[in-house]
Amino acid sequence: MEYRTLGGSGVQVSTLCLGAMMYGPAGNNDEAECAAMTHKALDAGINFIDTADRYSMGVSEEIVGRAIKGRRDNVVLATKFYGPMGEDINMQGGSRRWVTQAVENSLRRLDTDYIDLYQMHRPDPRTDFGDTLAALTDLVRAGKIRMIGTSTFPAELIVEGQWAAERRSLERVRCEQPPYSIFTREIERSVLPTCLAYDMGVIVWSPLNGGWLTGKYRKDADWPENSRATRNLVSAKRWDRENPVVAHKLDLVEELDALAAEIGCSMATLAYAFTLAHPAVTSTIIGPRTPQQLDAALENPDLRLINEVLDRIDALVPPGTDLNPDDAFYIPPAISTPALRRKK
Repeated sequence: MEYRTLGGSGVQVSTLCLGAMMYGPAGNNDEAECAAMTHKALDAGINFIDTADRYSMGVSEEIVGRAIKGRRDNVVLATKFYGPMGEDINMQGGSRRWVTQAVENSLRRLDTDYIDLYQMHRPDPRTDFGDTLAALTDLVRAGKIRMIGTSTFPAELIVEGQWAAERRSLERVRCEQPPYSIFTREIERSVLPTCLAYDMGVIVWSPLNGGWLTGKYRKDADWPENSRATRNLVSAKRWDRENPVVAHKLDLVEELDALAAEIGCSMATLAYAFTLAHPAVTSTIIGPRTPQQLDAALENPDLRLINEVLDRIDALVPPGTDLNPDDAFYIPPAISTPALRRKK
């Protein structure tokens, strides 16, 4: 297993990060099986685990906390805050009030004294980002968290965070966690270059594009039972065969499968290796729901793609493009809210 430095932090993390989104009722509710997967990942050399308070409303954090008992000191543990965690309107977002409460909740569920990487899950348009950073800085100085991160932030907010930290003598954001895959490459335009410019670590999520890059979705076959397509975990439009973008993805799957076979690996391994080829990327998140999916992710973690293979992928999916607009997991308020585009 290869290890890379997380930005300028000096912390060494494995190039595969174990994502625990599927731990709990939203994915795999068999805690013993989730613990066994965690132990297998650690034994394989993975030292980086990522979860969030929103994953199964805290259950994922609880499962992870129990699974790493006795091995905590050898784990770089990351979790996230932001999404609603209750009916109270203030139990969400990036306010100091919520950040200071959310971290205590996560520490309790993870049964740990500190969190290595505490990440803001999405931008909060209602809160000044500098104020959120100030609250997070206090948590670093109190020893409750070690590093600050963001997830799915646009480049302009990443820059704003760096500037706010410099102007106000706050802790810097050390890591960004964006979606990135062969089918979702928009972050190559500005997010990844910005992270490189500020010496930030990058851990990418959904490198398999919700399962598309495993090869499980094929042109002449029904969607697999109990897959994301049949469970409708995200927008149903992402799986609608009448959608021209979906049809295009199905064609590309055939070509990528052939390319993977040519170089002697699975399509999933090709997809993981593609993300790790970008110089900005530190680690790619694997999110197994079953032991079989974990085994597939561990097939060849050290595979690195040569330029010829990367050129062939570029010819199939142009750099800097997302194939499907429905794969966007953050829509800026200026786009989602008409009033922000119209003069009063």
